[in-house]
Amino acid sequence: MSDYFGKDVFKLGFGLMRLPKLQNGEIDIPQTSEMVDKFLEAGGTYFDTAYVYDNGGSERAIKKALIDRHPRERFTLCTKLNAGMQCHDEKSAKQQFYTSLERTGAGYFDYYLLHALQRNNYKKYDEYHIWDFVKEQKEKGLIRYFGFSFHADPALLEELLTVHPEVDFIQLQINYADWENPGVASRECYEIARKHGKSITVMEPVKGGALAKPPQGVQELFKAANPDASMASWAIRYVASMDGILTVLSGMSNLAQMEDNLSYMRDFKPLSDDEKAVILAAQAELKKDNSIKCTACHYCTEGCPMGIAIPEIFAVCNSETLKPSWDGGKQAYAIATQDKGKASECIECGQCEGACPQHLEIISLLKKCRTMEG
Repeated sequence: MSDYFGKDVFKLGFGLMRLPKLQNGEIDIPQTSEMVDKFLEAGGTYFDTAYVYDNGGSERAIKKALIDRHPRERFTLCTKLNAGMQCHDEKSAKQQFYTSLERTGAGYFDYYLLHALQRNNYKKYDEYHIWDFVKEQKEKGLIRYFGFSFHADPALLEELLTVHPEVDFIQLQINYADWENPGVASRECYEIARKHGKSITVMEPVKGGALAKPPQGVQELFKAANPDASMASWAIRYVASMDGILTVLSGMSNLAQMEDNLSYMRDFKPLSDDEKAVILAAQAELKKDNSIKCTACHYCTEGCPMGIAIPEIFAVCNSETLKPSWDGGKQAYAIATQDKGKASECIECGQCEGACPQHLEIISLLKKCRTMEG
């Protein structure tokens, strides 16, 4: 591999978007603390959160589980500023940075990202002067390295990296399922980033957990190649084997996931040629999969005026596609949408489609899901 910024960083990063929850919906601090300890003991350093994760619950949780319990030099922390969510003007957008500092108690951020740049929001970061604001914080020592996370087309990525060559790194969605997916364009975006000499932190390597339990045909391929390897291990090692990867973020939700990830990333070995051939076969098998490619990030529900449970509805639909139930999914649908908006209540405002990182045609997909309503 070539020399690049972040080459020696532990290649598994701890994504803090999907932390374990208690029955009351609050983050499980004791279990999160144990996960943090195991991660650090294995050599992990990179923790990734964001202002908008769980309305700040993630940032507050990592203060209790990590920052208040371990020396600051033992870890690095990344968080993000989202100019398209939970703010309405330049002042409130910039306030996210100061609020994140207060919530985490980190003192400074090792890594900082302009969050989820897409066609429908990237101009906000110019309008609110966020690029200059972040550079000012770096000059003050409150940020060590900065960049942006990206959910759009290759042409926009090329434009942003040309206009902003000063960024230290970027965050991209890369996984073997989306490598040639035109809606995500993992390969093209990766190649553009490397052409510009940018290191990459990877989000969604397991595609919101979907590749931890891929279609049966894919599972059979992996099990035949290595009966002892988890499905997630194939996905994470696939991305970690690429040149220019700073770290691969895994949004771990329990101790079992942490222990599984550390079992093969503690002494990480890139994919062999034979294993790469298995991935190619898996990619071919995935072309037969007709499920809705939702990662349950919930960005779509943030501004839905009808409060529709979009990811939950899609999950029920996918379950029905895989194995139809006796009632066509009506009972599961009723449970998933209890006290929430239903597919038939969609007013087609399009807010969800503009926010979706996967660029799903949510309005038309919701129409298909109406058959599950009682």
